[in-house]
Amino acid sequence: MHADAVHRRLAELGLILPTPPEPVASYVPVVRMGSLLVVSGQIPFVDGRGALLSIGAVPERASIEQATAAARQCALNAIAIVDRELGGALDRVVRIVRLGVFVASEPGFGEQPRIANGASDLLVEIFGDRGRHARAAVGVSALPLDATVEIEMTVEAV
Repeated sequence: MHADAVHRRLAELGLILPTPPEPVASYVPVVRMGSLLVVSGQIPFVDGRGALLSIGAVPERASIEQATAAARQCALNAIAIVDRELGGALDRVVRIVRLGVFVASEPGFGEQPRIANGASDLLVEIFGDRGRHARAAVGVSALPLDATVEIEMTVEAV
């Protein structure tokens, strides 16, 4: 892709990167180690530190569809952080390396991979083959601020 191709792709998809969320505790949003960017866990803030797109565990308090949309929002928040770290040059992303997806889940619920696809599919839509990644999708009893989904991401960038 040539200069600004990722931002053009975002526009084609009708997506606007949100304000990068600020940390809710004692950590930094991203750490750069050589060519790797490790993005801290992102919950589905709608813009910056505004309202959460979805709260509560699946499927009792949040539907699978709501949780999938929340996973997508978490991925957008992570991309916004990467965009800021790279000075607005998302074309410097070589590869989305890995996602860790945590889904607040009721006991017995096992469709975390389906929910994680909300983030995974979005990354492929935006970055093409560079968006294909390794992934873990894990059910947990609770997440910060009662969020439905939290995503951490590792990115290779030049």
